[in-house]
Amino acid sequence: MPSPPLDTAAVTGLVEDATSAPSMHNAQPWAFRFVRDSGLLQVRGDPERAMPRTDPEHRALHLGCGAALFNLRVAAAHAGREPLTTLLPDPADAWLLAEVSLAGPVRPDDDLAVLHPAIRRRHTSRLPFTDEEIPDGILAGLCGAALLEGAHLYVPDAWHVQSVLDLVHDAEGREAMDAAARAETDRWTHTDTGEGAPRPEGITAYAFGPRQHDVTAPVRDFAGRRPVPDRDSATFEKLPRLALLGTATDTPVDWLRAGQAMERVLLQATADGLVTSLTSQALEWPELRWAVRDPGSAMGHVQMVIRLGYGPTGPATPRRPVGEVLDIV
Repeated sequence: MPSPPLDTAAVTGLVEDATSAPSMHNAQPWAFRFVRDSGLLQVRGDPERAMPRTDPEHRALHLGCGAALFNLRVAAAHAGREPLTTLLPDPADAWLLAEVSLAGPVRPDDDLAVLHPAIRRRHTSRLPFTDEEIPDGILAGLCGAALLEGAHLYVPDAWHVQSVLDLVHDAEGREAMDAAARAETDRWTHTDTGEGAPRPEGITAYAFGPRQHDVTAPVRDFAGRRPVPDRDSATFEKLPRLALLGTATDTPVDWLRAGQAMERVLLQATADGLVTSLTSQALEWPELRWAVRDPGSAMGHVQMVIRLGYGPTGPATPRRPVGEVLDIV
């Protein structure tokens, strides 16, 4: 039977879950518009939160919005509504990334709804992981999760992992020499640890994690050369477990699908007791991104490198109030 119309409180709750998604530098590059008459909830990109130097084609922006879209689908399913989704519904409006119909029939819990508890538990961890092996069955389940969203997840061998780490270090050196890239990172990272309300966006110092004694894990040091009071250092895992998430082609639709796949993988990993972080440094330089892929796989284009393991959960990072990102018409 048809679902009753959504009220403001229900829409607000769905969007609040959606905005728990990760995004590059926690820029939160999304906006939502709910159209009461049609029951459509639009997901839009926010050009004011784009990064023209390190994300000139808005690929990372689409990934972040795709992750928010997946959270929205999970929240809708948890609320008993079937989220019927259309990607890029209007060719004339490039910033309208998706429309989700929430006026469909009520449905029972499904494979989306069971992931709902993981939405608020998932936090990026820039802390050391243990060297405990991840069971093959869990890794296979994560690969299956990516396939459900039209993407591929590939777990590289030790040789390929080292190659990826080398590319990450290369990217870090390039950024250090690129004033525009450094300025973009600085804009979205906050080294001050003063009292008062935290900024609602970006990455604050408490989420940087410790400096690495030996740089063995692909964890971006957002402090750079800037001092951070009371920041510790630590030894990270010597053999990081990485997974490459990618697609066969590389269009805006692929980026949105990859963002949804990324978030499904992250939520499933959280439900499986893993902690995660995202590594995009090498993907921000076209010549390095091409080298990250495995030439023998069906993955033509790597969209994200995911670090997986066991260890402490990272702290929650701030989110903008729903009232700033949701428009109801």
